[in-house]
Amino acid sequence: MGPTAAGKTDAAIFLHEKYGCDIISVDSALVYRGMDIGTAKPDAETLLRAPHELVDIIDPWQSYSAANFCADAYKLMEKYQASGNVPLLAGGTMMYYNSLQNGLSPLPDADAEIRKILTAQAEDKGWEYMHQNLGKIDPQSAARINKNDPQRIQRALEVYHISGKTMTAFYQEDQGNALDYKVLKIIIAPDRALLHKRIEQRFHLMLEQGFIQEVEGLKNNPKIQIDMPSMRCVGYRQVWQYLAGDLSYDDMIFKGIVATRQLAKRQWTWLRKEQNAIWLDSTKEGYLAEIQQLTRDFIAA
Repeated sequence: MGPTAAGKTDAAIFLHEKYGCDIISVDSALVYRGMDIGTAKPDAETLLRAPHELVDIIDPWQSYSAANFCADAYKLMEKYQASGNVPLLAGGTMMYYNSLQNGLSPLPDADAEIRKILTAQAEDKGWEYMHQNLGKIDPQSAARINKNDPQRIQRALEVYHISGKTMTAFYQEDQGNALDYKVLKIIIAPDRALLHKRIEQRFHLMLEQGFIQEVEGLKNNPKIQIDMPSMRCVGYRQVWQYLAGDLSYDDMIFKGIVATRQLAKRQWTWLRKEQNAIWLDSTKEGYLAEIQQLTRDFIAA
């Protein structure tokens, strides 16, 4: 586990090569085909050397939920265990980890009509207003959800309008189906200042690699709209807005980097709640050797 740009992929590939661990991606952005540069997806050569499951499995106009992830991940874990291999889950989508470990709360399915109404209201009054509105309905969810996270604000409001029950109330119910596996949890967490520098460097590298052209191709596809979950992946919305003439080039870069840092901050918040996890600094010399030793001891136990 770890925040964006922490070095999770490198660590996963290292363990795959050392122990033959089968890698399962825990990343809600890597599931989309054609979204390669902005998601920092491992390239084809890397995926050939160290295959990742749950990468490139749906198109950007399709949906993929935490429930879908849990079902897919469980099938893969059972398959690998049956063949004598160790499943290795690697990625930064904390909601997926939480759902897999603790079970899913019985949240209602999305409602396109209610979502459309909420989106129109947000476009009219802004997401800060929507966050304040959520605070009146469900103060605990509002405190947990960042005011700059429209996807989760919208979902919390949608749940309430569909069911008449807050998301907090759902989470307090028995979730069931907790993960029935012995688990080694490693959190890769470099220094925050260095992480911010890495995020900035990576965003500029993505632009050099053709990120704008990638988003332009997606934007030209009539099946893809800016309000889809795929286009909420950090960086994509900002580049889309630049292409639409709503942001200058410099503003696009600034907002894209800020959005990525906000994602990292949300990931840190989730990670601090993880119990029985081992924290490692990916900038320290010999940290991969430490991961190797932890994994060796875990497999041997």
